[in-house]
Amino acid sequence: MGSLSLRMPDSYHTAVKEIASQDNISINQFIVSAVAEKIASFETQKYLEQRADKASVGKFKYVLSKVPGVEPADFDK
Repeated sequence: MGSLSLRMPDSYHTAVKEIASQDNISINQFIVSAVAEKIASFETQKYLEQRADKASVGKFKYVLSKVPGVEPADFDK
């Protein structure tokens, strides 16, 4: 497991300390969780961009052409 020395503004440190305390976790756990969320966000964006690069406008329009041209039911509007 790696180790990291981190500098942050006092206001961030105070906020992290308060939130971690309210959640009954350590500051370290809070920061690891925040980093994990940010990594997941970047990986999701990368995945979606890769999927979008493979998209086909023609195939999309073909699928849409299969949708019946009827009004949706009242509960679905």
